[in-house]
Amino acid sequence: MTLAIPLAFCALLGILAVFQVLLIIGLPLGRFAWGGKDEVLPARLRVGSAVSILIYAAFAAVALDRSGLVTVLPAPADVVAMWVIAAYLLLSVLPNLASKSRDERRLMVPASLVLAGLAFATALGW
Repeated sequence: MTLAIPLAFCALLGILAVFQVLLIIGLPLGRFAWGGKDEVLPARLRVGSAVSILIYAAFAAVALDRSGLVTVLPAPADVVAMWVIAAYLLLSVLPNLASKSRDERRLMVPASLVLAGLAFATALGW
């Protein structure tokens, strides 16, 4: 497996985590996330952004495990987990497509598709 794909996957997750941090601290970027209804996220959505960061970290750990850089899960659980993550990320494109926010659709649909593609490539061991 080339390390470029799982590292690109982790890099994109890192960029998304930084974006979530910016939402948590109150920057007016809400039009790009969570349905785009609130420019500055209310407390409940800030909590959702914090949870998203934890999920991104778990996804990155599994991808790094699948690539052989770290050991988080026993084999073959790392492979199964990466396939589950890939499927989840592919499904995550749907809510982004359905968003009423044009800005969210323009930013997050391509980001989710790229993330899902990298997850599938990592699951396949490319």
